[in-house]
Amino acid sequence: MASDVLGCGKNKVWVDPDRQEEVADAITKADIRRLIQKGIVKKKKVNGQSKGRARKKKRQKDKGRRKGHGSRKGSSQKRKEKWMSNIRAQRKLLKSFREEGKISKSTYRNLYKKAKGGRFNSKKQLKGYIKKERMLEEGEEIE
Repeated sequence: MASDVLGCGKNKVWVDPDRQEEVADAITKADIRRLIQKGIVKKKKVNGQSKGRARKKKRQKDKGRRKGHGSRKGSSQKRKEKWMSNIRAQRKLLKSFREEGKISKSTYRNLYKKAKGGRFNSKKQLKGYIKKERMLEEGEEIE
């Protein structure tokens, strides 16, 4: 009867174990409503969907996993265009640094190969790497 009043299944009804006799005496729906108001009978919470597995999956994706052929949607052309625009920007930046004398030719070649290998996701990451590794020539700064 309590499940009808609460509008849930029998397994979702909670009864206070210390007040069992009061619940046993209740014979009408009005009695049940009174017990619900007192807090002797309650409706259990519905279990939500856990985000644990989703978080684990996201951590793996952040590391670069789970990106195989089966996970790809859309054309390879879009991926290629994105990569091309990225690499062109990085190469342009490296070229300007080399011409301005901010980096040496050997450093330029080293960074160029790293960029080609996918070491940097963006110009910002490339600049940060140069700054962190102190690959600049003496007295140079990156703006």
